[in-house]
Parts: sequence; structure tokens; C-alpha cells
Amino acid sequence: MTEFLSGFSEYLKEEKRLSDNTVASYVRDVRQFETFSEIPLENAAVETLQGYFDHLLQNGRSMATVMRVVASLKSFYGYLQAHGVVEENPARKIELPKAERRLPSVLSGQEVELLLQQPRSNDLKGYRDRAMLELLYATGLRVSELIALDVQDVNLSASFVRCAGSARERVIPIYPAAVKAMREYIQRARDRMIESPDERALFVNVNGERMSRQGFWKIVKYYQEKAGIKKEITPHTLRHSFAAHLLENGADLRAIQEMLGHADISSTQVYVTLVKNRLEEVYKRAHPRA
Repeated sequence: MTEFLSGFSEYLKEEKRLSDNTVASYVRDVRQFETFSEIPLENAAVETLQGYFDHLLQNGRSMATVMRVVASLKSFYGYLQAHGVVEENPARKIELPKAERRLPSVLSGQEVELLLQQPRSNDLKGYRDRAMLELLYATGLRVSELIALDVQDVNLSASFVRCAGSARERVIPIYPAAVKAMREYIQRARDRMIESPDERALFVNVNGERMSRQGFWKIVKYYQEKAGIKKEITPHTLRHSFAAHLLENGADLRAIQEMLGHADISSTQVYVTLVKNRLEEVYKRAHPRA
């Protein structure tokens, strides 16, 4: 089965274009199921998978975690089915209790402005941090996609960024303030920060190497505290805010789906519910007869 796991990993990377972290999670989920089942994976029946998922829930795993494991095993058995190893995908017949979908947390327009004002363009890191935050809010990129950008992926004269982080490449426009922040970072800071002139990464750390997810997470937390924003903020919060604010201002849902890189429109529709709930709250709070 090691051979199939290796092939599955390559399939996720090359064909599905998933990030290294996601690929590692999928493979880890499959290995943990193999340890639990104690039988060859190709012989696992629906009952075995159902028992495993029930076991995870009974032992305190969150529904979100179990749903991710389900997705991992569906993908793995789909891969085995495509290669003639199994006749059908047993993970497709799994039944799980429906979980209430939590709406994403977003920032208000004022909170976004406050956050983006924090990095000061008086040192190299300030230029970089402002550019990263502006670009993330301008495009709604995933953090993995943001730090994977190379210099040639950004066209400032045409005001767009090219992202190859999802199943297919997408081109996302950039608003003028983000273009300005990016140009200042590239012209005034990046060349002085990189370790090697051959470095391709757009955003680099203090060692001159590609920025890590953990490094950018610390940057976001630092500026959240500096801005005095009490709401919990993660890098993904800016992605959610990007989508919600576009929708609030009349953007087409399909266009938002394309920019976010969602394969399924249902993933984007969560923002419709979010915006609807926010409008209802405003109405109840502000209307004199509500």
C-alpha cells in the first residue's frame, strides 16, 4: 500500500494542485485509518469506515476534523478506484450526523482599515508587512497561496496577480493601494532582504528566504494587537472579509467563487448567509420599529 500512497500523494500535488500541508494531512489521515482497521486498505468495507468515523466522534474529535478525514478517504478510494484496485469507493456511502455549519468570522470595513494602517514604511519589514496585508485583502488568497507567490506572479503595471494554488490557475485584480504597497516593497525593500539574487519568492523573512505560514501568522497577530482589535484574527479572516465585503457591495457570487478558487459554488454561498445575517442585525439594531 506504500506504493499507492506515494502515487496518491503525487496525484494530489500534480493533478489536484493541493498545497503540501493539505497533501500531508490527506496521507496522514489514510495512514491513521490503516492503523485502526488492521486490514489491507483495499479490503476495507463500508462498515469498517463507518466504525472508524464513529470511533473518532466518540473519542472527542470534532465534526470538522471527521469531515476532513472523510474527504481524505473519499479522495484516496476514488484514486484506488480509478486505478482498478477497488471496484467502488466505500467512503461515498458513509453517513454522518449533520453538523451545524459555522459562519466565518469577518472584519468590518473600519477594522480592515485600522489593521492595514499599522505597518509603517520606515524599515524593510514595514514595507513587506504592508504589502502582504494589502495583497491578502485585495485578492482573498489563501495563506499558502500568498507565501507561494514568486516575483513573476505579480504584474503591477496591469494590476493583477496570477495564482496557481488551486485546481486551475486564476488571475485576480489588485486595487491601487495594494499596487502601491507592492511596488514600494519590491523597489525599496525586497532586494535588500533576499539572501540570494536567485531567490524567486515574492515575500521573504528576515533570513532572506521564503516566508513561512507560521511567520506570516505571527505578523498578523502582531498587527492585530497593535491595532487594538479585540476580535480574533487569523490570516484566513482577511480572505473571508474580502469575500463578504465584495458581496455586500454588489459583486456577483460566481465572480467571487472564481477569485477565491472554490471548486464548488456551495463553498462560496456561505458568504450569502453571512451577509444576510449581518444585514438583519443592522436592521434590528437601527430601525426604530424593529
